[in-house]
Amino acid sequence: MKAVDFIVVGCGLASISFCEQLRQNNHSFIVFDDTSQKSSLVAAGLYNPVILKRFSEVWKAKEQLEIAQALYKRIEDHLNIKIDHELQLLRRFTSVEEQNMWFDASDKPKLEPYLSLTLLKNSNAHIDAPFGFGEVLKAGRLDTETLIDEYKSFLRAKGCLIDTTFSYNLLQLDESMVNYENLSTKNVVFAEGFGIKQNPYFKSLPLNGTKGEVLTIRSKALKLTQAIKSSVFVIPLGNDLYTVGSTYNWRDKSNRPTQTGEEELTTKLKSFVKCDFEVIEHLAGIRPTVKDRRPLVGRHPEFSNLYVLNGLGTRGVMIAPYVAQELYNYIQHNKPLDPEIDINRFTF
Repeated sequence: MKAVDFIVVGCGLASISFCEQLRQNNHSFIVFDDTSQKSSLVAAGLYNPVILKRFSEVWKAKEQLEIAQALYKRIEDHLNIKIDHELQLLRRFTSVEEQNMWFDASDKPKLEPYLSLTLLKNSNAHIDAPFGFGEVLKAGRLDTETLIDEYKSFLRAKGCLIDTTFSYNLLQLDESMVNYENLSTKNVVFAEGFGIKQNPYFKSLPLNGTKGEVLTIRSKALKLTQAIKSSVFVIPLGNDLYTVGSTYNWRDKSNRPTQTGEEELTTKLKSFVKCDFEVIEHLAGIRPTVKDRRPLVGRHPEFSNLYVLNGLGTRGVMIAPYVAQELYNYIQHNKPLDPEIDINRFTF
């Protein structure tokens, strides 16, 4: 029987962020992952501190940005990779009224650091933007695919990753320890994304799941170096490649891309991009969304060794490091969880 401090189930943004808390504090751990959950891999990785549909502040934006950027920098240094990229983010205006709403929002103390007061005129002949752009400050793009691939390689090299499905029926629970096949541990953290719906211990939590589809397109004419948010976002990847997203489907819970999703994205893209492009990849995943738009973090009410780290929704890049730190401090230092993320706000 091999003893470890933690078993972590899942290897997306939430799990990696929690593993970094463990690694930084010299805990032993094993990660189980069967690649069944795609939302972190499919994610475009764009992060910004403003909800651009309504020009309002992202929940705990300042705290999240500080914690996230520090964590991703540690990972870059440790694995000798580049994953966090500075990126100019422009919000395309569709009217004078939207311009005025932007200026009104920029007067709010919590938004003022993130909204530039200088409106930018469009200089790209292939973009239709007669009302110009507002620039979102302190935005960026996390290369989630490289992060997950490289982190899993690191875990494999350390003998800390088991590439298989976690079997809940093999858990043996008592008050002080958990046994799982040849492993014993004090704590099991489930960071499974939408996979939580198969978890007998946490499946009754109100995680709904929202399907999102994204495209990778190639356009030699477009020549964008900034990300643009309009009816869809367009994110430059280099080499004439761009990510375009995203759709929101609350009924379909499969990871299969759909023709309807592709048509929706290309139609919206053509409403403001006026040059040829070709779709070279089409991906889909289920975002772990919650009805109150807050994460699901905490300890099982009956089994004190079991924890959940989930419900990051559409903003996992920013939220994951924050909630991972919250959960770690809760487990190791008995620090109370932020009530807004604590699963005790629900009965399950």
